[in-house]
Amino acid sequence: MPLIALTRAVSSSLTDCVLTHVPRTPIDLPRAREQHRAYENALVRLGCEILRLSEEPALPDAVFVEDAAIVLDEIAILTRPGAQTRRAEVESVAIALRDYRPLVRLTAPGTLDGGDVLRLGRTLYVGLGGRTNSAGATQLADALSDFDYDVRTVDVHDALHLKTAVTEVADGLLVMNSAWIDHRPFDAFERVEVAAGEPFAANALRVRDTVIYPAAFPQTRDRLTAHGVEVLEVDVSELAKAEGGVTCCSLLFVSEG
Repeated sequence: MPLIALTRAVSSSLTDCVLTHVPRTPIDLPRAREQHRAYENALVRLGCEILRLSEEPALPDAVFVEDAAIVLDEIAILTRPGAQTRRAEVESVAIALRDYRPLVRLTAPGTLDGGDVLRLGRTLYVGLGGRTNSAGATQLADALSDFDYDVRTVDVHDALHLKTAVTEVADGLLVMNSAWIDHRPFDAFERVEVAAGEPFAANALRVRDTVIYPAAFPQTRDRLTAHGVEVLEVDVSELAKAEGGVTCCSLLFVSEG
């Protein structure tokens, strides 16, 4: 079955993005768009079929589609982003996903960003920090109560999302910045710690047996390859200025068609 990568074009208003943990610096919009196209090409190279949503000029952060939904085998959960300015992003993602999965929406007072949800097998780790609250995590668990998933919360600090600090790069292997999260829920996994001086290097996008990985972190990349991880590098330096990573820019799911 085909692997779908839902993406969205970079908004012309990207320079007005919401920032929390990084300083605002000038973003080269044409270069950001070029980098995003190269990112989509990397997904295609790894066998994905791109489902591209149109630009949302009035929604600066809309390129980061991961935060609007969690797509599982049985269902898609439409989130309620922690930043109020981002909540309008969800509807167009809902329209795109309704042909693929039954949809469930999270509601107030819950907040949850997709970037705070890390799936490892049948366990969903939910980061509690600035964007996702305990009510959102509880609603996610309730929405999945008819399915065989375990939802566990993880404290996140000094990072935007859980997946800023930890992602899966191979079966049983994580890349992690343990300074930004409570690492204890992941003690059963083998871990590669990010290199000193590369604190944002824990965000990697696994696509089957390869990870799409930012070119900005060569020392951590070398640690991954030393563990046998196949890495496909992309330059996402302009998108990183908007506090985005490689997981943020797509929603990956298997089509049932």
